[in-house]
Amino acid sequence: MLPSFEEKSVWVQLVGLVIVLVGYFAVSGVMMAKGVVVLVPYVPVFAVAVGLLIAVNIAGHVIAALTGKPEKRDERDRLIGWRAESNSSWLLAAGVFCALTAMVCRVESVWVAHLLLASMFGGEILKLSLQAVYYRRGV
Repeated sequence: MLPSFEEKSVWVQLVGLVIVLVGYFAVSGVMMAKGVVVLVPYVPVFAVAVGLLIAVNIAGHVIAALTGKPEKRDERDRLIGWRAESNSSWLLAAGVFCALTAMVCRVESVWVAHLLLASMFGGEILKLSLQAVYYRRGV
């Protein structure tokens, strides 16, 4: 069975997010290792990462649209999205809890911000991964 446009969209988002975030965290990891502890220098790096993510998503969705006809989301697509969101939201919650704990322990704000960012994107990567599994395996 050929993948639907929605499944292709999930794969485009997942691959793009992983590639861009690995790059962002590689660059920001080097910056943190060099002792950059204020958030301002990370803003341009993050802006470039967001721009790249948008470009990858646009290019990927154009290719997905050209290789198959986009259909409307149906009940199966909504169910897969809801189930994946439900099963991945704990990661964001755990990351927020850890970030709040780090703030109470007076950890540098750059670490707290990156912990929040990692938990937000980690939750999204988990959600997209679960969606890909649910599309292949079925719900």
